[in-house]
Amino acid sequence: MKETFVCACCGETYPISELHMVEDQALCESCMNEETVICSCCGEIIRREDNAGNEDTPLCQDCYDRHYTTCSDCGRLISCSDSYYADDNEDDPLCYDCYQRCRSHRAIHDYYYKPEPIFYGTGSRYLGVELEIDEGGESHENAGQILRLANSGDELVYCKHDGSLNEGFEIVTHPMTLDFHCSQMPWESLVQKAVAMGYTSHQARTCGLHVHVNRTSFGADEEQQDSCIARVLYFFERHWAELLKFSRRTEAQLQQWAARYGYKDQPREILEHAKKGYGGGRYSCVNLQNRDTVEFRMFRGTLRYSTLIATLQLVDHLCNLSVAMTDEEIKALSWTSFVSGIDGDTHLQLIAYLKERRLYTNEPVAMTEEV
Repeated sequence: MKETFVCACCGETYPISELHMVEDQALCESCMNEETVICSCCGEIIRREDNAGNEDTPLCQDCYDRHYTTCSDCGRLISCSDSYYADDNEDDPLCYDCYQRCRSHRAIHDYYYKPEPIFYGTGSRYLGVELEIDEGGESHENAGQILRLANSGDELVYCKHDGSLNEGFEIVTHPMTLDFHCSQMPWESLVQKAVAMGYTSHQARTCGLHVHVNRTSFGADEEQQDSCIARVLYFFERHWAELLKFSRRTEAQLQQWAARYGYKDQPREILEHAKKGYGGGRYSCVNLQNRDTVEFRMFRGTLRYSTLIATLQLVDHLCNLSVAMTDEEIKALSWTSFVSGIDGDTHLQLIAYLKERRLYTNEPVAMTEEV
């Protein structure tokens, strides 16, 4: 006579060969299929009620604890290797979709964020500004107020994390012509808003004002572009003392964040010197390591509107001369001739700032405090 056992679930009697042992209990084939699942990780048979995973990925508790977690937002089961964390908060794992949705609602993007550029204004030269502000907090709420103010019509700016700042962030514009910066970009209200929220830039001593210029504005091909960029580098080396005074930086600060390449007799020699890796790499006064832009990094940050605009006007004026002049002409250009050639109708803020810094040919004027 065949030995039989009663199924612990349905109570029917079956030959022992047709029963399965689950946690010291005998189950028939049908009850086993209904009441148990197989852990997709270790292969152990577990009761459905003890499934720590989901229907598609059943898991015993031990395998879940070692290899899986649950999205704190949507509740989706995710492997530990596929989990993400917002703002380094390791208590709240997120799946990829929820992480991306979280990031899209954050006003301050990470350092490597770089959206597709949107060009504003009509012309051949576009200036992209990176303005660092500090001491008011790396606050998404504050950055959101900046974005709402600047982007009420079009997307003109975005904000990024910057590890060189203590309690702030970086405001970055899309590429704009100088005229657009001066007439349509709401710089004045933006810097006033930042000051009202407790931010500083010049006074923080941690902040820079960087200006990117599109390489195509220097010429149609690489040879033409290099010739103009070489003249820019020569001007920086020849008139380093005046530009240092303009920048409001110290020599030590520039050595760290915007080092010079070193004087050479010919513009091309300085460019070749730079291409060989001399200077500070991307931390050079004129950074040449970006494929599409030349970055002017020498200037100290500011939340004073007139100083910000004056800086853009200086870069624009220098770029104009680098395109219009020959090597011999730029070599013969004195600082006095450089500033006397500034268009007083379109570069009012630049002339006023040069007078304040005792860098203009006329009598100096009283200096207003930087922020």
